[in-house]
Amino acid sequence: KLTELLEWYAAAFRDPMMLQPPEWFKAFIYCEAFLQMPFFPVAAYAFLKGGCKWIRTPAIIYSTHVATTLFAILAHILFHDFSKSEHSGPQTQRERLILLSVYMPYLLIPLLILFTMLHNPHYNQAEKRKRK
Repeated sequence: KLTELLEWYAAAFRDPMMLQPPEWFKAFIYCEAFLQMPFFPVAAYAFLKGGCKWIRTPAIIYSTHVATTLFAILAHILFHDFSKSEHSGPQTQRERLILLSVYMPYLLIPLLILFTMLHNPHYNQAEKRKRK
């Protein structure tokens, strides 16, 4: 059933990277599995508990890493010649924009996290240490 869902998604949104990922995309998948996924429960705990300023540095690292990978993916969607792909990719500008819209939240959410970590006074305050 999951294979059928993946095939439906790839056909409906013309995303051949899901069925036949380029090597660089496979590297991003491994980064997601081994770096990003372990971060999720830690971040969920910190954000749900609130007041956890220690999440600032890991969240900055996470969000910049994810945003960087998404820039490469979005550029590939916009500029790659998919006519030679084994599985059908986006051919028209409209199809490219639709596929882009699928990936865009994966860029916007990390950018919002980064903005929050850099500009929210709660996370951006330097710790005041007592002088002895």
